[in-house]
Amino acid sequence: MAKIFQVSARAAMTRVVEPVARSLLRAGVTPNAVTVVGTVGVLVGALGFGARGHLVTGALIVTVFALTDMLDGTMARMSGGATRFGAFLDSSMDRVADSAVFGAVAYWLATEGDHAGVAAALLCLAAGGLVSYVKARAEGLGLTCDVGIAERTERLLIVGIGGLLTGLGLDPALPVALWLLAAVSVFTVGQRMLHVHRQTREIQPERQ
Repeated sequence: MAKIFQVSARAAMTRVVEPVARSLLRAGVTPNAVTVVGTVGVLVGALGFGARGHLVTGALIVTVFALTDMLDGTMARMSGGATRFGAFLDSSMDRVADSAVFGAVAYWLATEGDHAGVAAALLCLAAGGLVSYVKARAEGLGLTCDVGIAERTERLLIVGIGGLLTGLGLDPALPVALWLLAAVSVFTVGQRMLHVHRQTREIQPERQ
């Protein structure tokens, strides 16, 4: 059920993103430029607003610019496929943005004395990095790893919603969102490792 919802949500987002991608390409904007602008926007939202306690503004800015992660990929596909440097830049900027978001959240929670929330934010940061690393390592070995219930866009949306609700007065929302995110991120790591393990068991006999 979660997978069906995830696919449906992505399909809906694609219908929204594709017209924007076409317009930007016609205007001469490159996918790499969108990648960099998206990262800068996330940094502004996270460090400029979220870390200072302006959670509503920060969450809205981060959420809007996080969606460029789908936009640059769509633009690359429409323009004839992603380049190796484009893929490298996208992955690198994703790690920068993720570090800023969860670092800003951890910093603000620390100023509020919420040590459990800080622990959850740091766990999200570590687990999120591991989710991405497991996929990259698997693909580097020639395997597939397109599985998991908590990919990057979903993770940022979860923390964004938590920050937005906390900023609107529902104080427990952000810590709850972080612990939920930490749980699904760890689960996603397990999903991907199991998926890779099954692939290696299937292909290993052919190499002997």
